[in-house]
Amino acid sequence: MIELQNISFQYAGSDEKALDGVSAVFEKGKCTCITGPNGCGKSTLFRILLGLETPSEGRYLLDGEEITAAKLKDRHFAMNFHRKVGFVFQNSEIQLFTSSVEEEIAFGLRQLHLPEEEIRKRTEEFLERFGLTKLRKRAPWSISGGEKKRTALAAVFAMKPEVLVIDEPISGLDEDAQEWVTDFLKEIRKENRTIIIGTHDKRLLAGLADAELHMNKYHRVEFTSVY
Repeated sequence: MIELQNISFQYAGSDEKALDGVSAVFEKGKCTCITGPNGCGKSTLFRILLGLETPSEGRYLLDGEEITAAKLKDRHFAMNFHRKVGFVFQNSEIQLFTSSVEEEIAFGLRQLHLPEEEIRKRTEEFLERFGLTKLRKRAPWSISGGEKKRTALAAVFAMKPEVLVIDEPISGLDEDAQEWVTDFLKEIRKENRTIIIGTHDKRLLAGLADAELHMNKYHRVEFTSVY
């Protein structure tokens, strides 16, 4: 579970806060969609959730433990944090950089220092689960947008994160790929993970979100609603 307690954030050199007094709880086994216009602070909030920034004010708790800049500088702590929290970018291409689809899945597992046998086992498992077996030797740049999204999801899921943060999961995809990703997200809701989705597409709220956290242009949470 993630809890944000009255967090604010201000970038160096800026006169305005990017976030101002945001409080929210992202529960285990629940899916929360974060919505709001461009410039409302969603990207900054995601950076904090991923440990790329820490709040200027307030507290970020993961499973009851406060996440601080000092703790994230510790290699062991940071590794455990990133093992728990997985992220898929809106543009999947920027997180695909190895020579093949199967290497994309294996790469993150090696960063966790898993035994090679476990890496091989998980790579095979998630190639099959995400329908990527026939693409395993293909270079990521050569496959379609929907296939890139599936590859990015497979690489993150192979690491078995407890929290999954996804930014604009269906943006830029064709209808078939949008349907696949949406059905996949509905399926993983049953796996007792914390799921956080940033989206401009209200269609994702129907049948998927347990709650909506809407951020307004003044960088504050405007309301939350439970479905």
